[in-house]
Amino acid sequence: MPKQTKTSWEGSAEWYDEYLTGPDTYQEKVILPNLLRVLALKKGERVLDLACGQGYFAKHLLESGAEVIGVDASPSLIDKAHLNVPSATFHVADATKLSFPDHSFDVVICILALQNIENLLSTLKEVRRVLKPEGRFFFVVNHPAFRVPKHSEWGWDERNKTQYRRVERYLTPQKVKIEMHPGADTSYTWTFHRSLQDFTKALRAADFAVTRMEEWISHKKSQKGPRAEGEDQARKEIPLFLAVECVPR
Repeated sequence: MPKQTKTSWEGSAEWYDEYLTGPDTYQEKVILPNLLRVLALKKGERVLDLACGQGYFAKHLLESGAEVIGVDASPSLIDKAHLNVPSATFHVADATKLSFPDHSFDVVICILALQNIENLLSTLKEVRRVLKPEGRFFFVVNHPAFRVPKHSEWGWDERNKTQYRRVERYLTPQKVKIEMHPGADTSYTWTFHRSLQDFTKALRAADFAVTRMEEWISHKKSQKGPRAEGEDQARKEIPLFLAVECVPR
């Protein structure tokens, strides 16, 4: 098993940085506002942004007055984080081997990254170690019940004029190779599909208790057309993201 410091995100760093600076992203329109709402950070709180990428969320968390430290396995993304958010602190680090002392942080976040980390339990145990006893761990993943890589897709029921989500496999854990932008180049990353029970069992084994769970939908709207109503209805009913808050037991 490759170490996290050899992350496949290293080869996709440039594309991902450009993507997050683009307009109308899910990160900007869905995840960020909801994240700020549920975290409700207080001035002076110490926050660890685990798998922080190029510092997109760290930049906004700093505005709350919190102290933000970001870590990521990709040196290229950390280089970009230093440039994008010079007022925060960033380190290259393996999610399973953090260099911080026990009970160092009030809050740990991991946004759209647990799905790209192979050793889930070791990562959660490390989060538990660096989190204060009264702290909070908050993560967001692509919704595992509806977004199963290579085994889920949108479908259209012409008779009922409805859009639906087809899911072929769900319970079986999978390691899947994902092309970051097909046709453009050969960069790719790995994603690890896990069911809801996989997450909850790992959280319990790492000595966490779930205190909040939310499902976040798309903000997008279809252009006028024969499928617009059905597509928009499906967006309201089938969430794209799962958000979970946990505390040490």
